[in-house]
Amino acid sequence: MSDQVTLWQQIKEDVLCVFDRDPAARNVFEIITTYPGVQAIQWHRISHWLWQHKCKWLARFLSTISRWLTGIEIHPAVRIGRRFFIDHGMGVVIGETAEIGDDCTMYHGVTLGGTSWKEGKRHPTLANNVVVGAGAKVLGPIYLHEGVRVGSNAVVIKDVCSGETVVGVPGRIVNTDLSDDKKKQHKLAQSVGFDAYGTSGETLDPVAAAIHGLIEHIQALDKRVESMADTIHQLGGEVEQVEMPKLDGCDLSIESPNKEVD
Repeated sequence: MSDQVTLWQQIKEDVLCVFDRDPAARNVFEIITTYPGVQAIQWHRISHWLWQHKCKWLARFLSTISRWLTGIEIHPAVRIGRRFFIDHGMGVVIGETAEIGDDCTMYHGVTLGGTSWKEGKRHPTLANNVVVGAGAKVLGPIYLHEGVRVGSNAVVIKDVCSGETVVGVPGRIVNTDLSDDKKKQHKLAQSVGFDAYGTSGETLDPVAAAIHGLIEHIQALDKRVESMADTIHQLGGEVEQVEMPKLDGCDLSIESPNKEVD
């Protein structure tokens, strides 16, 4: 969690951190006046200060006004670290006993909720540098350790170790121990602008399935051609050595590279 800093310093850092996490941000004035996520955090900093100083009704009243204005509901008792950013923001709900570390990022539709009506700790704790994708639900008094990534629409109900990525319903850890072929497929997919981050195995996306199928088919053809060339060479034949373009690092943009410029 964050060190002790002044309220003004926290608000200033909340605004400036947007430049590192949203390429659409242009200037401080625009961020303060048009980013509901930043506005909600500013309201929360004030209401949390009031809550800590026993002005609980006023704190709840300010948080209610913030919800009306921003569409983001944060209980004034929530402890939030430094440089917290909510992108887009609409529909975010953060419950009373939730705790959020430094440099965390959250997207619209996220819920940090409880699974019990009992008093005491009933909401999640997020360590530093946690990212929670759009529509994700993190429920119960669980702990998401440093650097955790929660995919879009995932439902997380168990602790997650440092650096892990969680996707699906219920949330499960993505296997990061990939084979060389899988790593090449992932790199090729990224080069054409496709990323399956936050997509669970049960999500039947026909476009995603088609792209993955094409990538696997291309790799299979490459291996077959290499095998045929080796066999011909072993039988005494000659195979013209033509340098093939490497798909795992080339520019696969739609526009032809040979297009003449007027």
